[in-house]
Amino acid sequence: MSTPLQGIKVLDFTGVQSGPSCTQMLAWFGADVIKIERPGVGDVTRHQLRDIPDIDALYFTMLNSNKRSIELNTKTAEGKEVMEKLIREADILVENFHPGGH
Repeated sequence: MSTPLQGIKVLDFTGVQSGPSCTQMLAWFGADVIKIERPGVGDVTRHQLRDIPDIDALYFTMLNSNKRSIELNTKTAEGKEVMEKLIREADILVENFHPGGH
């Protein structure tokens, strides 16, 4: 069965709720969503309201199901190179940084 967004690649540079909710809907419609997370930290919601130690929080899981996730240090030359390659291959980039943020 095909889906409306099958074959669409989305880069997800979002965190907390609004951005992950948006990209999750894209994933539900069949887009290939790749969530980009900071090394050693990841999305802050991985650790919020966690019931079981060392397991991703249900809150994070609910907002990020059906996505692939990679840890990427965009402050290094290698990380920037990988990010640029991903951007060139993506159809959509979603971010919810605050002004001047990264």
